[in-house]
Amino acid sequence: MIKIVVLGTGCPKCKTLEKLVRDTVAQLGIESEVTKEEDIMKIMEYGILHTPGLVINGRVVASGRIPSAKEITGFIESEKQ
Repeated sequence: MIKIVVLGTGCPKCKTLEKLVRDTVAQLGIESEVTKEEDIMKIMEYGILHTPGLVINGRVVASGRIPSAKEITGFIESEKQ
């Protein structure tokens, strides 16, 4: 199972990323757990300076921007190998 965490305090970009991640995972049909972390102290523990952030299996793969669905798919595919 792939664990995905969207980091963000609730801004529109963070919500957009969460929806994009959920839609992408659904299209891929993979077993995953998608959660959203809104606690700023916990977000800071990941070492990112700008939200939104995307963490897959404990590794920050993007921060400060919304990656495309294609990029998200690539991040997930690389974790499955």
